[in-house]
Amino acid sequence: MLSSASRNTITKSKQSIKPLVIFFVNYMKLYKNTLMLSFAIICVLALFVNISNTSIKPIAGPYLVTAPYLSDNLSFAGEAVPMSDPEVYERMDRELVSNTYFHSQTIINLKRAQKYFSTIEPILKKEGIPNDFKYLSVIESNLSNVVSPSGAAGFWQFLAGTAKGYGLEVNNEIDERYHLEKSTLAACKYLNEAHTRFGTWTLAAASYNMGQAGLSNRISNQAEQTYYDLLLYEETQRYVFRILAVKSIFENPERYGFYILPQEKYTMPAFTTVSVNNRISSWIDFAKEKNITYKDLKYLNPWIRDTGLRNKDGSTYEVKILRK
Repeated sequence: MLSSASRNTITKSKQSIKPLVIFFVNYMKLYKNTLMLSFAIICVLALFVNISNTSIKPIAGPYLVTAPYLSDNLSFAGEAVPMSDPEVYERMDRELVSNTYFHSQTIINLKRAQKYFSTIEPILKKEGIPNDFKYLSVIESNLSNVVSPSGAAGFWQFLAGTAKGYGLEVNNEIDERYHLEKSTLAACKYLNEAHTRFGTWTLAAASYNMGQAGLSNRISNQAEQTYYDLLLYEETQRYVFRILAVKSIFENPERYGFYILPQEKYTMPAFTTVSVNNRISSWIDFAKEKNITYKDLKYLNPWIRDTGLRNKDGSTYEVKILRK
């Protein structure tokens, strides 16, 4: 016979497990995989319950912490990563562990990916840039229009001077570093130029972090030709591995413990586009005329940096208007 205390423990354990079992049941029903459903339930029970003699005790902690899976067959932009090198293995392992267990940001990035990759991927393809470079924007900005301490801005983290050099308009009224399509195109121009200069996409990615001149000096001084054989600044030493870690997780999130249902992913709202080639005295009034809020206008057009637009040279701007 079980004691009253044991029965209470069993009841509490069942109550704590029930929501998790329901989650796995609903998730696996979605994919109609009975075998995996059974396996998932067994795993949950084994994880949260420890059966010892006649008592059932909850195991402390919400999950089992393990080293994430690290493949010995990795590539970046079609270029092999020398995982047989112990130093390379450790560098890769560090970034994979860091990103796997940075749960909050990784979940947000996984949710944002669908919303923004749908814009980024076609531009990369059109410009001849390998698809893996979409993950560079993830490690640069977490797919958001952030500003770094050095003043780099937008998804692709351009400094103002560099942005202008690659055709972006940057002033008090317009800052195209915050224009996703145009800044992605500028990043493609840089990467194609760097690839032509250095000969590999891996070195092109490294140069995005430390600059082409700096990387060229290191290659010359150290007489090495590959990213994995160069001694670089620590941030650049980690840079490509951070991209690879994000790639590994994004391509197989479930393997690393991230379960994001399709309906939980963010999507780009529907919009129309209007051309503006004149002076705008007030973007707020402009928004009202289009039956949207000023907040809606800035949400879809973060490159608008002032409340008005002088537009002395008559440039044409494509402005997104939220479709309601």
